[in-house]
Amino acid sequence: MYSFGSGVLLGTRTDIANATPVNFGLVQEVTIEETASIKELTGQYQRPVAIARGTIKTTGKAKVARISGLALANLFYGVAPSAGQVATSFAEAASVPAAAPYAVTVANATNFVDDQGVLYAATGLPLTKVASAPSPGQYSISSGVVTFNAADAGTAVLISYTYTANNSGQKFTVSNQLLGTTPTFQAVFYTTFQGQALSLKLNNCTSSKLSFQTKLEDFVMPEFDFSCFADPAGNVMTWSFAEAS
Repeated sequence: MYSFGSGVLLGTRTDIANATPVNFGLVQEVTIEETASIKELTGQYQRPVAIARGTIKTTGKAKVARISGLALANLFYGVAPSAGQVATSFAEAASVPAAAPYAVTVANATNFVDDQGVLYAATGLPLTKVASAPSPGQYSISSGVVTFNAADAGTAVLISYTYTANNSGQKFTVSNQLLGTTPTFQAVFYTTFQGQALSLKLNNCTSSKLSFQTKLEDFVMPEFDFSCFADPAGNVMTWSFAEAS
């Protein structure tokens, strides 16, 4: 039989009850590697007279093109996401009022979280943040209200900040857990070509690396590295082939 394409990769937590299966997300590449240690017995001759295979290390890697908060939370961090998000408003355009108190209220002031800087729109130069009573070229901010000096009246500015959006998206917080905390999952790989399917079930896995890399003029493709080990029954994996060949 032949195989073509990247296939599908699904993961289901094994360290919690009634876990929901998660699609890794539009996989681009899946790699499964079996690496065995080899011990050679030699004597007075150039070549070994016996070779024994020792431990075997099973590892996997998946490069995905769809960013899934559920997959990141479950399969790497071992946490459950919650509804809502901490969103970013980047370079929100505003103009400093011509009259006192020379203050701008940002669009999402009601749910304001953190200041991320203010720039002059004309030059891109940053203003300096102060606690109160800003001088020319400075600003202060409180609860989403940005106050400027009278010298900056009428000036166009760009304001960046974060805010909570409770009615959309999802989020999760990563805490500093104790050593030994190890989220585990079962992985199932499936691919088909010309009506012939191939599937691989990995009974127990834990992710050892999560890469999230951006690149100019390209899509973000997170990568999961994971290692596989035996389940309580001593089984590691099951290969299944549609064709007996």
